Amino acid sequence: MSGLCEGRVAIVTGAGRGIGREHAISLASRGAKVVVNDLGGDVDGSGGDVSPAQSVVDEIAALGGEAVVNGANVADFGEAKAMIDQAIDTFGGLDILINNAGILRDRMVFKMEESDWDAVINVHLKGTFAPSHHAAVYWREQSKAGAPRDARLINTSSPSGIYGNVGQSNYGAAKAGIAAFTTITAMELAGYGVTCNAIAPAALTRMTENLPGFDSLTDEQKGQMDPRWIANLVTWLASPESAGITGRVFDVVGDRVAVAEGWVLGPQGQQSDDPEGLGELMVEICNSARLNSNMFGQPQDGPGRPNNEVALP
Repeated sequence: MSGLCEGRVAIVTGAGRGIGREHAISLASRGAKVVVNDLGGDVDGSGGDVSPAQSVVDEIAALGGEAVVNGANVADFGEAKAMIDQAIDTFGGLDILINNAGILRDRMVFKMEESDWDAVINVHLKGTFAPSHHAAVYWREQSKAGAPRDARLINTSSPSGIYGNVGQSNYGAAKAGIAAFTTITAMELAGYGVTCNAIAPAALTRMTENLPGFDSLTDEQKGQMDPRWIANLVTWLASPESAGITGRVFDVVGDRVAVAEGWVLGPQGQQSDDPEGLGELMVEICNSARLNSNMFGQPQDGPGRPNNEVALP
């Protein structure tokens, strides 16, 4: 097997099913050696079973590739380090870390339990930080020792995080945090031969199949939402060809890929030192500002979003 990622060593978290599975198989089919991580839990994070990860490893072996199973909980700091060590000990190094593991516990904020919040933030946000930290330590040490580095850190945000989605305040907050983590980490690792990017994907998987809109897709639409399209971009980002790109978040669905542009300073003015005099200024700058985006990244009115004409009461 040869291709874009020939000879590179990759870890893919949450790789037993869905998008992560596609990442692992795509990377392996293009020459990478892959650590297939998956705790094997349900969509809400409960339970555990390494058989999905083993199935992916078996599939890669059948294609002539090399892969090993890892069942670590990525949000456990020690287990995350052991996962990084496994890649280094088994395949002689680490070039690519793809943070993909995640769960869903969707609730409106007034119905959300503390446990729903903590579990989602833990898996997504800490589960991105912990492996990234240990990989970054390794890459920095290698770079300082004089070993040339061309490493890739690829994180998984979401349209819910960068645009917002009702019922996903926990998930969206975590995914927004991952987007910010990505841009900052890209700055911090730039001097060590490491790029850091993120994707905000939409695809039909077991995590999305029951969400509004996904449960009524036609066969043609299901093909357009196939997670293999997400892996297509990620495989390229993991390759040496992407060396000049870092600190970006890519909105990807089907064969469309776009750069998701981050927060920018919008309309502004000078406030007085009396809050009672702020009204006219705030109306002016809000009416001049771009509207918040919908889940497709397009400015749109709607419940809970600013409308075109803000006025003083």
